[in-house]
Amino acid sequence: MKVMLVNGSSHLHGTTMTALEEMIKVFHSEEVETEVVQLGGKPIADCLQCNVCQKTGKCVIKDDGVNEFVEKAKTADGFVFATPVYFAHPSGRIYDFLDRVFYSAGGYDAFKFKPGAAVAVAKRGGTTAALDGINKYFGIAQMPVAGSTYWNMVHGLYGEEASQDEEGMQTMRNLARNMIWMMRCFKLGRESGILYPETETDACTNFIKRSDTLR
Repeated sequence: MKVMLVNGSSHLHGTTMTALEEMIKVFHSEEVETEVVQLGGKPIADCLQCNVCQKTGKCVIKDDGVNEFVEKAKTADGFVFATPVYFAHPSGRIYDFLDRVFYSAGGYDAFKFKPGAAVAVAKRGGTTAALDGINKYFGIAQMPVAGSTYWNMVHGLYGEEASQDEEGMQTMRNLARNMIWMMRCFKLGRESGILYPETETDACTNFIKRSDTLR
């Protein structure tokens, strides 16, 4: 099994990565493969709403890792999207990244029925609002949301402070264990012949009557 983790911070080894590293320890102890995608400080373009991806299956912007991530996501079994908290919301870079990743993925096939976990790291407040923002991607893509023994958050201004948040680190370890359990259950279900639920896609409403299903 494989989990892909996205670090939405500009700091490669800051508080957000400290939280992810605590999860990675658990994944590796249970022989779950991991891959970390570091968004870092490089520019990430916002979605242009050009809809080229709906025809080609790929984002028209090709130089910031979005298309590569979607391709790898097809073979992943679970996802963790982690962000620092800026003004009580996720980082702009992870929002831009996820907007384009999910929209260009073509019907969310790379993500649906795979566990997703949002992680927020902050000095003090704004974590629940940031988690809510990321969880919305899971909700629209038919992804089971992984939770823990507290909301998926860690506190600290610097990396070494995050590691001192004992309950936050505990929450990360339990979150990883819960994801492993979910992924194993889904794998056993598939092997036992339990099919994924049928998905209806005919209706598409935007409060104006349409003759097509464009979103």
